[in-house]
Amino acid sequence: MKKQIINKQVINKFKKKYYLLGKDLDDNKVWLEEASFDCGWYWGLGYVEKFNKNYSDIKEHTHFDRLFLKENIHDSFIEYFSKITLTNNEIWQLLELMKSLYIFREYSDMLHLGGAHISENPCQDILKNDEEYKRINKIIIPKINNKVYELLGEK
Repeated sequence: MKKQIINKQVINKFKKKYYLLGKDLDDNKVWLEEASFDCGWYWGLGYVEKFNKNYSDIKEHTHFDRLFLKENIHDSFIEYFSKITLTNNEIWQLLELMKSLYIFREYSDMLHLGGAHISENPCQDILKNDEEYKRINKIIIPKINNKVYELLGEK
């Protein structure tokens, strides 16, 4: 299904950047919030937001992976929007980058915690790897984030 492509847009709100993904079926603008390294050990990423009319508050908050990174990911993305900011090729790139971010974020968490954070992992000593954890969080995730931002209109 072909969607109308609208201009890319980046705004600053609440000391963060937000990147326009498109408009939903109710004509609300849908934004991807810039990622942040939170609590000194993990990435908060993939937050999808809708603002109230005067942009003074977030009226809806959800997660990119829950919305789009499921079966039929491309269709999930396309069907959510009435208008989008990306070409078909760019949509595929965004989905690839976002899935990669989620995989690296989860792997990073495991390297830091020494397990899946369900209970204490008896293999914790071989799972923890501070060097790899630092590489992922200081190099890989920031570079992938920057590619996402470029794709969504960061200059």
